Amino acid sequence: MENESVVSKIQGAITRNSELFEELANLYKIFGDASRVKILCALTQSEMCVSEISEFLSITQSAVSHQLRILKTSNLVKTRRNGKSIIYSLTDDHVRTIIDCGMEHIAE
Repeated sequence: MENESVVSKIQGAITRNSELFEELANLYKIFGDASRVKILCALTQSEMCVSEISEFLSITQSAVSHQLRILKTSNLVKTRRNGKSIIYSLTDDHVRTIIDCGMEHIAE
């Protein structure tokens, strides 16, 4: 049957790529926290330091640092030093694209 070959083909592709699917699922879990999404959205507009993000979100610097650590570990944000300050920005345009696609989807 033709249907069996389609199922077999899909099953093989899923099995071969199971690690990638795990990584993708973990990436989307990062977007499951509103504070992290707000931080990422803010960083689409400008790079910022912890105190600026804290002020913007009205949450403690400790809470912001915790969320930024998760985002950095997930390779969604990067840092650079400016004197004594650490400045955060999006790692690349893929992060912006993920956010833009999500916002476009929920706006429909």
